[in-house]
Amino acid sequence: MEAAGGLAKELGNWTEVADFYKRACELYAESGKPQPGADALARGARALEDAVPDEAVRLYLDSCAILEEEDKEQLAFDTYRAATNLYLKLQRFEDAANMLLRWGLAADKCKAIQSQCKAYLSAIITYLYAQDLKQAEQCHVDCTQIDVFLQSEQNACAEKLLQAYREADPEEIKYVVSKSSTIQHLDHMIIRLAKQLPTGDMKAIASASGNIQDNELDVNNCIC
Repeated sequence: MEAAGGLAKELGNWTEVADFYKRACELYAESGKPQPGADALARGARALEDAVPDEAVRLYLDSCAILEEEDKEQLAFDTYRAATNLYLKLQRFEDAANMLLRWGLAADKCKAIQSQCKAYLSAIITYLYAQDLKQAEQCHVDCTQIDVFLQSEQNACAEKLLQAYREADPEEIKYVVSKSSTIQHLDHMIIRLAKQLPTGDMKAIASASGNIQDNELDVNNCIC
């Protein structure tokens, strides 16, 4: 089925590409092999990214869901990354941030603390790049309810960035990004976003954020 999917890609039959990879996943599942099935969906998604990105997103999400159901979230890390990168290419920044938060939750279950904290900081940077300071602040409040993030270097970096945004200080934002070794250890797709900060009119972004300190938020509300 996967070989047929590869041939369908060469012929440009994109609907058949998706169908063949989905069927491959079903056959793996019937054989009691959900992990190879999830991997097949991820390969199908990569085959579809350029031509049919929306279908590629669905395959990535289905692949992640299978591994999550099997309590094998750590094996989904590359798929979370690929889905996030595709969302960013499509400029679907809120979806990208939600995927990063989903990755962070998965990392929490795996006790992968560094990956968890990096995912949360990456989500905050994604919101900032999208000029949504209010959502970035809400996300930060949610994530700091988790002790490992609250005490992390990623949180310290996020606080510096957010403070610079509240002060509408573009030079400080650039300084934080350029001097932060924490940001340099994030995924390349997030580093590219960070290096372009700030985007948009700083004063307008800051004035639109409002005060969220009194909001009672739950980190799971950020995750879909």
